[in-house]
Amino acid sequence: MGKSERTKKIIFFVILTLICAVWVFPMLWALLTSFKSELEIQSMGFHMWPREWTLDNYKQLLDGNESSPVLQWFINSMIIAIGHMLLVLVLVSLAAYGYTRLNFKYRDALFGFLLATMMLPGVLNLIPNFKIVDSLGWTNTFLAVIVPGAASVYNLFLVKQFMDGIPKELDESAVVDGANRFQIFWHIILPLSKPVLTVVALFSFTGAWNDFLWPSIVMNDIDKLPITPGLQLLQGQYMTYPGVGTAGAILALIPTFLLYLVAQKSFMQSMALNSGIK
Repeated sequence: MGKSERTKKIIFFVILTLICAVWVFPMLWALLTSFKSELEIQSMGFHMWPREWTLDNYKQLLDGNESSPVLQWFINSMIIAIGHMLLVLVLVSLAAYGYTRLNFKYRDALFGFLLATMMLPGVLNLIPNFKIVDSLGWTNTFLAVIVPGAASVYNLFLVKQFMDGIPKELDESAVVDGANRFQIFWHIILPLSKPVLTVVALFSFTGAWNDFLWPSIVMNDIDKLPITPGLQLLQGQYMTYPGVGTAGAILALIPTFLLYLVAQKSFMQSMALNSGIK
């Protein structure tokens, strides 16, 4: 390794370390603050580590009341995020298989039209989506936040590009063995598409979990709110108790953080869209 190459690696390492520190520092501060007492937070100025560790913020948060049922919000978010993720996986995998393996009239033109819709800002769909949800009687139900957005064009594009890299000779061999299209999809395409489907599941879960605007529009029952818009109410209620607010933010962060840790390997594999075939 030459001296110039070693210097470049050191510079890149320092830059990446600084970027990581900028992202990690606020998260670490929030985590440590959630274990401080309110007296310590408000009277001792800025300091990172708690002088005295306490779980009072989390106890107060989880005890809740009628105006801030945090545990119920957490459960609601799990139901919504998991339901949305499963629906996305079903719709996107089937649609991507159709665009990849089936030959039908105007297939490429239709897919191109779908890609063109990605240029439209999502806010344009708020009113039409609300009208549709309201006409179906889904307002203030979990279906109102699970179903809309399940047929994501971005996820469809991602999975289709991956499936395009799977050799069609595998399909032909399966047909010779007597397999039908569904068996090919279920036993060949889906197992090989596991890396990209894991990434789609990750994006779908975190997107549904972190969504604030749409649930705030279609949900008006406090007991049915997911945790992200619920935290907004929590912030107003505990404005003078920052420790409780940070504890709520940390609690809302845990599922997505754990999911990223579990799916990290598949996420890296999917970066090479043709990694399904070795």
